[in-house]
Amino acid sequence: MTFPFTDEELDAAGLLGEGNSPFVLQAMKTMREHPELLSLSLFTLKCMNDSGHTPPTINPASSATLSINLDTTDVSPCIVSDWERTTYYNGISTEHPELLYRSDLLENPFPIPTGRHPHLPTKTVCGVFSTPLNTVWDIVAPQICELLKTRKIRYSVIKTARFVTHCEDGKDTLGPVVIWIATHPTTTTAQNAHDASPDILSLLRAHGVEDVVVEWYEGAVERLSGPSLLRVADITNPTHYVRRHFTAALGMPIATAEREGSVTLFFHENKNKDGTPSTRVFGVSNCHVLRKNTSVKYEFKGTDEPPQYVQLAGRRRFSRGLAEIKTAISRHGSDANLLATTIVELQAMPKSEDPEQVEENEVAIKSRRENLIKVQKDMKILEAFYKEIENQWSDPDIPKRTIGHVHWAPEISVDTQGHKYTKDIGTFEVDPVKFKAHFKGNVIDLGTKFTHHELTAMFYPLSDSRTVFKYPTGPPVQDQQLSLA
Repeated sequence: MTFPFTDEELDAAGLLGEGNSPFVLQAMKTMREHPELLSLSLFTLKCMNDSGHTPPTINPASSATLSINLDTTDVSPCIVSDWERTTYYNGISTEHPELLYRSDLLENPFPIPTGRHPHLPTKTVCGVFSTPLNTVWDIVAPQICELLKTRKIRYSVIKTARFVTHCEDGKDTLGPVVIWIATHPTTTTAQNAHDASPDILSLLRAHGVEDVVVEWYEGAVERLSGPSLLRVADITNPTHYVRRHFTAALGMPIATAEREGSVTLFFHENKNKDGTPSTRVFGVSNCHVLRKNTSVKYEFKGTDEPPQYVQLAGRRRFSRGLAEIKTAISRHGSDANLLATTIVELQAMPKSEDPEQVEENEVAIKSRRENLIKVQKDMKILEAFYKEIENQWSDPDIPKRTIGHVHWAPEISVDTQGHKYTKDIGTFEVDPVKFKAHFKGNVIDLGTKFTHHELTAMFYPLSDSRTVFKYPTGPPVQDQQLSLA
């Protein structure tokens, strides 16, 4: 057996030259000298190299800096500036779409913030209620679809909306009714949208609907539920600790468009408001986690209102989760290297004349060989797990982490009912598709920080106390009252 990587592969992985971690250099030395004992992948070596350095401090503001193109020489009636394209829908979601075209582009110019500290307005998308469009939507919507088909425009969604703009002075402005059209990516140009918009507006005027804007963006229809949440694994599973923030155990990290937090508990709704049996399950968190405006009561009204989605793990927590997996891989790589070098040293020792010492060395070598096999096996499992999480749950696919929507969040209040308590609570309805496969009800993952001896001792500081707490010996039992039908 020989060293498995060429200098070109090592250089491409950043593992050649000065500045590499001494841990990864030692591991590669062992791999070269004893390839029959130690076999690490390039990814593991990179993880070890990254863990052996202090990451540079990154200014969050600099990473979010947006390059503004202020070139206004192009006066085409259908060309949207880079600034407007990327910021027009700012605030409506964590991953807002980019504007392709809007029919009032010339009549209603999009302002460019000025000054030393410019303020970028944010928007909130709202439903359309009590307008002339509501009474004729069932008639005009199919006709709009036909208009687009005639022009061979591949639309994915056609819906109505209104946008509230939140200004720097705290004032909110409600915009006009919008026909909001999403087209399949790269299939429709701004010129196509510009040419089709007058036909849509003429159709609406023919049905008595005025003062409407047609706005276009690119967006394919996706299944937002994504993969199911992961199961709580046994402690013998090498991914047990690093998978915890992708399971439905209590304390699971959640995020909305505005905040990050965690889940306190789950409960089952036995009956809905009209008294019929319900299978819905809700998660409980804080109002300040689920809502940015904590001074106004919120209650989800139904399908006519856009839901405020709750996602599993915000950006920071997700990034930390990926880093934890890489750290676990790095530690396994270091453990494997230590085991391999120890085996080499034990084998090189002169044979002792003491039979007990000889037997002890043989047992030590055998034990370390067995441990080395297990560590390298676990390392491969962790590598595969990292790729799975990165491919199925990563930030570009953040809609796939949607696990439900905010259902109820009363305003935060202090001295509740005169008892000097602060009320800060909110609920969200869970997505059964996301939870059903591995949901076990209210389950706490005890983790690996404390052994069962230490945890039991915490419950019984006195040796003569009554025995009530029983340390769980198997997988959690599903609470049938919280099962998802």
